[in-house]
Amino acid sequence: MSTIVSVDTRDIRFPTSLELDGSDAMNPDPDYSAAYVAIRTDAEDGLEGHAFVFTIGRGNDVQVAALDALRGHIVGRDVEELLADMGAASRLLMHDSQLRWLGPEKGVMHMAIGAIVNALWDLRAKRAGQPLWLHLSSLSPEELVSVVDFRYLSDALTPQQALEILRAAEPGRQERIAQLVEAGYPAYTTTPGWLGYSDEKLDRLCREAVADGFPQIKLKVGADLGDDIRRLGIARAAVGPDFPIAIDSNQRWDVADAIAWVNELAAFDIAWIEEPTSPDDILGHAAIARGVAPVRVATGEHVQNRIVFKQLLQAEGMQVMQIDATRVGGVNENIANLLLAARFGVPVCPHAGGVGLCEAVQHLSMFDYVAVSGTMDGRMIEFVDHLHEHFVTPTIVERGRYLVPSAPGAGTEMLPASIDDYTWRGAHPVPTGAASA
Repeated sequence: MSTIVSVDTRDIRFPTSLELDGSDAMNPDPDYSAAYVAIRTDAEDGLEGHAFVFTIGRGNDVQVAALDALRGHIVGRDVEELLADMGAASRLLMHDSQLRWLGPEKGVMHMAIGAIVNALWDLRAKRAGQPLWLHLSSLSPEELVSVVDFRYLSDALTPQQALEILRAAEPGRQERIAQLVEAGYPAYTTTPGWLGYSDEKLDRLCREAVADGFPQIKLKVGADLGDDIRRLGIARAAVGPDFPIAIDSNQRWDVADAIAWVNELAAFDIAWIEEPTSPDDILGHAAIARGVAPVRVATGEHVQNRIVFKQLLQAEGMQVMQIDATRVGGVNENIANLLLAARFGVPVCPHAGGVGLCEAVQHLSMFDYVAVSGTMDGRMIEFVDHLHEHFVTPTIVERGRYLVPSAPGAGTEMLPASIDDYTWRGAHPVPTGAASA
């Protein structure tokens, strides 16, 4: 028997605000950060489980404390027992009534639980010698259903309906795996679109995105309508008349403002409007979707749990689902979200970028293609080209497509030098060994 001997946390922050990378209408000076966790055991294989919660700057003070509060739940437990039943492992953390009171099942505590769950999946996939996407895709429909918490979902998705979705996708799994390995998974890029960039940089990055083979770009909007019109004009001229451009207001508007603003920008042939209002406002999203059609509404990176996703789908307030690898309760809850999307026939285009989100969420999209939806139609993973150099197995994107990761694990392990160099010590560190941000 092997046991978990430690759950170690780190507060890791990158000074991305210095170049305004990640700047948008609601976050003008973000410092991309990771509340990082490593699960270590006394097993002879020496394997560890690594994961993180993506935050910006001071949010890490609270997020690391939440991770630390979970340490006692798994230190000393049998590793094989935990990994053998990941549904039970998740419930062990989710059902602590005193911690659940802080949500329930949302917010800082929920994200911390998601990081522990993700670290356990990273360890499990490493032990299986498989990348996470392939490990998940090798599980039976019954095994996959067993990790999902269907409480609060049964009016929209039952375990039997989930089994039917998974069983329908089962016959073509091997062919889709081969297709993934050969061609990769489509990506779109937000790299040109940060609000803090100059017009010249916007124009150059838009042209580079087209040349690099990306099928879509995304621009941040919502600070000033005149600036948005000018910047979208620059982008449209750079990419041509038929190239998809999505926009993202990062929760900037009230419902009426969102409808009016998006309709002002609709002349630029908008692919979708992302996060037009509060991520908790289901009815507001539904009203916006009606008011800006045929422009689609996309949201999800700040959706707190499977219940809010369920309601957005039921209310037709979301035409593109954007799961996030670290916002909800880990891989388990994101499997529930993927099943909900398949049930309602809505494409999933995950939120990525940040610190390690590209590395993490690619596994979920690839699993979705192989074992859940069975299609890439209308699906893309967001890509932002920064901070990948800090990961042991960094994302690789070529010709506008994510190449399939082959290393065992979830892709969420950072390089020791980067962890040491960017651990927060009260001021932005000066790197000594790792590449700078």
